[in-house]
Amino acid sequence: MAAIYSLYIINKSGGLIFYKDYGSKGRMDTNDSLRVASLWHSMHAISQQLSPTTGCSGIELLEADTFDLHCFQSLTETKFFVVCEPGTQHMEALLKVIYELYTDYVLKNPFYEMEMPIRCELFDINLTQAIQKDRVALLGR
Repeated sequence: MAAIYSLYIINKSGGLIFYKDYGSKGRMDTNDSLRVASLWHSMHAISQQLSPTTGCSGIELLEADTFDLHCFQSLTETKFFVVCEPGTQHMEALLKVIYELYTDYVLKNPFYEMEMPIRCELFDINLTQAIQKDRVALLGR
């Protein structure tokens, strides 16, 4: 069973710009993945407003019985979130690696238009390598 079920990248407007399924049991179709991304964007924004502490950046971890959802928000308000097995460790570090790949291969791509869906082969290749490397590291623990 895979530790990581899926990866989402959401632009600052709440639009899904990247989705990758890594073997979750009930694969989602395009409409379902769009709904999940939109719902998460809304929940993240609401949590910032409802937080009793000032400077809250939103939900970083959502724990459920059957999955955990880890979220990283960049300074440009692009959100990266991973749905994974409950109790999976070190997802924050993986999300930062994914963010670095995003900045290196997507944002520096002269053909990429900001806020648009990500279609970049080098990003896909390096993302697959990072996920595989993380899976190997998880199995070794």
